[in-house]
Amino acid sequence: MTSWADASFLFSLYVLDANSAAAAAKMKRAALPLLLTDLGKIEVLNAIGLRLCRKELRPVQAKKVYDLFREDLEHGVVQIVPLPAAAYQHAEQIARRHTPLLGTRTLDVLHVAGALVLKADAFYTFDQRQARLATAVGLTIP
Repeated sequence: MTSWADASFLFSLYVLDANSAAAAAKMKRAALPLLLTDLGKIEVLNAIGLRLCRKELRPVQAKKVYDLFREDLEHGVVQIVPLPAAAYQHAEQIARRHTPLLGTRTLDVLHVAGALVLKADAFYTFDQRQARLATAVGLTIP
């Protein structure tokens, strides 16, 4: 079984928010590693930076979050995978078919296309629009 995680899900594992309890519960059943692209990694790191900018995290807290994320990468809980070229072709098809109905954003389409190309069985996200898209193309949202 292969699992894909997006930044909204991962962020909730590292920073206490409204979805943190649900993320922790889902992790107990998740097939590891959680796949993530370099783009997803940047999204997680940027989300931490935004919390710092908004004064929602103190620097010492942000360092702990960065360290936890790095540890999960080093221990294989989260695995960075390249976004295959085929994902862009799938993304184009998904965008044409589903964005007019669901209003999905480009990055959401790329994440879903990447999960499809890498044959993910589970797609972990708290982004409702992205979850609707993932479901529409046959991915399971645990």
